Amino acid sequence: MGKRALAERLHGLAGFRDPDVTLEQYPTPPDLAAHLLHLAGLQGDIAGRTVLDLGAGTGLLALAAACRDPTRVVGLERDADALAVARENERAVAAGTPVDWLRADATHPPLPADSVSTVVTNPPFGAQSGNEGADRAFLRTAASVAGVSYSIHNAGSQAFVESFAADEGGDVTHAFAAEFEIPRLYDHHERERAEIEVEVFRIEWA
Repeated sequence: MGKRALAERLHGLAGFRDPDVTLEQYPTPPDLAAHLLHLAGLQGDIAGRTVLDLGAGTGLLALAAACRDPTRVVGLERDADALAVARENERAVAAGTPVDWLRADATHPPLPADSVSTVVTNPPFGAQSGNEGADRAFLRTAASVAGVSYSIHNAGSQAFVESFAADEGGDVTHAFAAEFEIPRLYDHHERERAEIEVEVFRIEWA
């Protein structure tokens, strides 16, 4: 399945029914999910691999991975309602590989070290007061359980991500900028839709 076909399959899937601003719950845009998984596929990080969507939300990245012939996909999410939506979305997508949905905290996952090949994650950016550094905790988990990770961060995060990866014995091998469309979800949102600049990183962990 090409990138465009994958994006089309992901369009129209259900989003958060009752998003929690403290968890910074924003749906991953289908086009960005398809682009990220297309690049991961080109790097040989999906097909025949075990893939973990860390903080899966409504399941876009997990389901995109499941369409790329992995051996196994795990979608880990702490919000039970989001997981229910993810399961509904899985039925709509009808991917070739079923997803194992796991309710757990992404910062303390019940997974052994080096238990998955590839992590894909759209972590909270830490933009909310009191939630600073939230993406750091997700990277720390990725470093402990996977050989490779793909993560989405606020624009301007490259220096932080590279420094964190180096401290954990990892190496940023690829980075690219992208646009992240945000629908109006919370009271502080003034427009129906907005776009922010984000950065996506591929990290190889020691």
